[in-house]
Amino acid sequence: MAGGAFEIVLTDAPDPAARDVIVGGIVAFNTARMGPSGSRPLAVLLRQTDGTVAGGLWGRTSYGWLYVELLFVPEEARGTGLGRHLMGRAEAEALERGCIGVWVDTFGEANAAFYGRLGYTRFGAIEDHPPGSTHIFLKKVLPGG
Repeated sequence: MAGGAFEIVLTDAPDPAARDVIVGGIVAFNTARMGPSGSRPLAVLLRQTDGTVAGGLWGRTSYGWLYVELLFVPEEARGTGLGRHLMGRAEAEALERGCIGVWVDTFGEANAAFYGRLGYTRFGAIEDHPPGSTHIFLKKVLPGG
């Protein structure tokens, strides 16, 4: 027992309801101190002609920033400008939502260079994560931001 009437339990198979409790507590805490986050999901999908999703961008706007969680372009379509277009569409939507900037985290210098070509600047990194690579954090202040 730690913290009085609480028990600390470690699990590698948590119930999704447990996450809901944790998220709910954080949202209530943050809202009380900083106001509502306005958190909204944002996806820009890359569809094949038959409608199948082949890749895209997955993120969330919150507290005036867009966080790009995932960006995937199929191998055969890389170098064609699709990644740039996906990011551009997400940035435009972020502006529509009143965001002042975008941030992303990625692995490795080649991926960071892609974002650099789009105007993103590095604001942090974790060396050797994963081993032999670097986990890089980048941001971009949007026009008017």
